[in-house]
Amino acid sequence: MISLRNVALITAVAAFAANASFAAEAPFKPQSGQAGKDVVWVPSPQALVDRMLDMAKITKDDYLIDLGAGDGRTVITAAKRGTRAHGIEYNPEMVKLAQFNAQQEGVTKLATFVEADIFVSDFSKATVITLFLLPQLNVKLRPTLLDMKPGTRIVSNSFNMGDWVADETIMATGECTSWCTAYKWIIPAKVGGNWKLANGQLTLKQTYQMLDGTLTVDGEAQPITDAKMDGTAIAFTAGGKKYTGTVDGSGMKGSIQGGGNWTASKA
Repeated sequence: MISLRNVALITAVAAFAANASFAAEAPFKPQSGQAGKDVVWVPSPQALVDRMLDMAKITKDDYLIDLGAGDGRTVITAAKRGTRAHGIEYNPEMVKLAQFNAQQEGVTKLATFVEADIFVSDFSKATVITLFLLPQLNVKLRPTLLDMKPGTRIVSNSFNMGDWVADETIMATGECTSWCTAYKWIIPAKVGGNWKLANGQLTLKQTYQMLDGTLTVDGEAQPITDAKMDGTAIAFTAGGKKYTGTVDGSGMKGSIQGGGNWTASKA
């Protein structure tokens, strides 16, 4: 004979099981191609997400922010690698889904999400930015990105930044059959202008990470070639010698191929 106490216990267990089953269900099931504020939502192939994070060379010391986080897979994948990551997403239902997915993967301590508009959000503290937006939106974000700390890595799924040429491009292979290209840019230090050397002047014109200009030493001007910024690292060739160095605010210092050092300060 089953007692009333046992019946109550069985009922409570059944109710708990039903609630647990309900809790394990995703709160929202997005459809590929569904409309969003600025773009339609398309899931990023996991193979490309993995390659993008490899491309960014993320570490546990990084802080990744995903602009348009969708279902959260980029943020969650970064968190599973031990990187603190944050997703900004406009659709509140997608935010709930991303939070649910992070909970399911056990990474809520590292993976966070917020409902917000990426065009009015502050993501300046990130060391890595990931995004899957249309080219015109990337270009709209470009001035803000270029004002970020030099050395910040920007990685875009499938779409470029207009005339800002990428530092690196990769293709995901294997299981990736569509949306399999990623681009990376490294935010360059701003060095355009005149720089004083002990025995001359370095004049630089900067277009994104690319440089041109002249190096004048002891009154003799030499055009610079192969000139480029890589974050805070600068490299150029002048007078048949390669100059490499680093930029720290209003100063530069480095070495000259074949021997010797050089320093410069903003004029």
